[in-house]
Amino acid sequence: MYLDDTRQLFNSMDPAPFRERDIDPEAAQYILDWAYEVSGRKSLGLAVHLGRENTSGDTTTIVTQAVHEYFRGRAQASRKELKKLLRTGRITLVIALVFLSAVNGFSEFVSELIPHEGLFWLINESLLIAATVALCQPIAIFLYDWWPIRADARLYDRLSVMDVQVFCANTASACVVEQPAL
Repeated sequence: MYLDDTRQLFNSMDPAPFRERDIDPEAAQYILDWAYEVSGRKSLGLAVHLGRENTSGDTTTIVTQAVHEYFRGRAQASRKELKKLLRTGRITLVIALVFLSAVNGFSEFVSELIPHEGLFWLINESLLIAATVALCQPIAIFLYDWWPIRADARLYDRLSVMDVQVFCANTASACVVEQPAL
């Protein structure tokens, strides 16, 4: 990643100090797009090349901690989202099963009241279709919706521990600027 200054890496709307600031959304998306292309078995690393040297302390440490904290927070948020989704899936599954049971009970009740077979069939099939529709959301959650969120959380975990190196302009070594003694 090539930047003029470390300030480009951070969200300018976030007033927190560097170590606690959010990564700029465009920078984070750039890192994510790159990471999606790398196999899940390969270790990740980020090289940040700065166009000019910073004079604000150990730049590598600041950037590394900020990147790790940002993606650690994203991993935690993804896990919370997954937990919430699975909770919603369990609740909707219980509701759908109760509805299915009620439909079956009502169908049995209606079968004794309606002597006309065609009308009973129409009511019974309509209720079964409604019960099937009620089961669609929990089935979609448990079959399809959870795994992309889990995959994102795993990717964020990998990004939260990746090796981060910062290189300053006109140097081949890592960018470390000593702070003045107080």
